Amino acid sequence: MSKPTVLVAEDESALVTLLRYNLEREGYRVLEARDGEEALLIAAEEKPDMVILDWMMPQLSGIEVCRRLRSRQETRNVPILMLTARGEETDRIRGLDTGADDYLTKPFSMTELLARLRAVLRRIRPSLAEDVVAVGDIEMDRAAHRVRRAGTEVHLGPTEYRLLDHLIQHPGRVFSREQLLDAVWGSDVYVEARTVDVHVGRLRKALNVEGAADPIRTVRSAGYSLDSASVSASSAA
Repeated sequence: MSKPTVLVAEDESALVTLLRYNLEREGYRVLEARDGEEALLIAAEEKPDMVILDWMMPQLSGIEVCRRLRSRQETRNVPILMLTARGEETDRIRGLDTGADDYLTKPFSMTELLARLRAVLRRIRPSLAEDVVAVGDIEMDRAAHRVRRAGTEVHLGPTEYRLLDHLIQHPGRVFSREQLLDAVWGSDVYVEARTVDVHVGRLRKALNVEGAADPIRTVRSAGYSLDSASVSASSAA
């Protein structure tokens, strides 16, 4: 199978170098564009499998590039991950409304970016994403339907498995109970938000193997996230 191609549209040289190094190490073929116009040209010529797009770029903004990629037949369905230094929710929503599939706010960890990339590819081009996903010391093997924590097999019920599958695709990102209900149970199923708490509790208990940090962070009045920092810290310990 050919390597998935990622177009990195970013004008910050140091970040481009870092992204190229990490993406190539993960088996991606990397293309570079240093401004919005160049990004559109390369996307039209090369038809990448994925675009990592900076919000603030010379010539054309990331938002405008995103809008134009979505308006063209040949790039309409290319997954787009936006990088933004703007943390305001309105800007993030604007990026998603323009057609981005996901976003990351700078500064971000490379572990999180790679996990988001795999998640977007898996959702849109399943054949390009691998079956084994790891965040810190938690490893999920979709083909075998198995989960391990620090090398120890973890037994999960079907709902807890789907919950972890969703969280592990977006390490560090906080999801509200309503977002988790939609992602795990489906928007057409009526389930009380309290049910999410119960299943998160079961998942947390199953993942809390001896000597490992609690991987699930509860964010008061916001929701839950898979805490990539504590998972990585416990795997390094």
